[in-house]
Amino acid sequence: MEKARREGNGRLPTLVVRAAPGKKSRAIIRFGPLTLPAAIGRNGRTVIKREGDGATPIAAMRLLYGFRRGERNGRLASELLIKRIRTDMMWCDQPDDPNYNRLVKAPFKPSHEEMKRKDGLYDICLVLDWNVTSRARNRGSAIFFHLALPEYEPTAGCVAISARDMRRILPFLRKGTIVQVT
Repeated sequence: MEKARREGNGRLPTLVVRAAPGKKSRAIIRFGPLTLPAAIGRNGRTVIKREGDGATPIAAMRLLYGFRRGERNGRLASELLIKRIRTDMMWCDQPDDPNYNRLVKAPFKPSHEEMKRKDGLYDICLVLDWNVTSRARNRGSAIFFHLALPEYEPTAGCVAISARDMRRILPFLRKGTIVQVT
């Protein structure tokens, strides 16, 4: 895993996400010497991402920061900024709202996702720079790298891995690490 820490040229490592054979919502992640199973969008991958299309964008996306469910996860080994999720944290997915694809605070009436989910998907949730630093309406929101459901059930467009695998790679991830979906 030392190679995953930093490549020989000093650049941050890249997580390469490619389609798995046989099912459009499954993927394989290559990270240094590791090969990990993953879930992606229920409609596979797309070059032209749209809000609500259920597809994972084919793109190189930088890791920005993350969230953790404090009562389920203590301190996580990571150099990424990881914020503890509060019950009032939400992510706006309403394209015509000025807060589109941003973290917002409850009470919030426009369409949104709650960050403190009952299903545990966001117990460890890393924000990918898809339509975040440069936003465009309807281009897709809340594209995260998070925990997978059992059997790697499809996501709404995110990349998801097991909690065990997330804990294995988290110490090697940094702000700016690229998640390359091919």
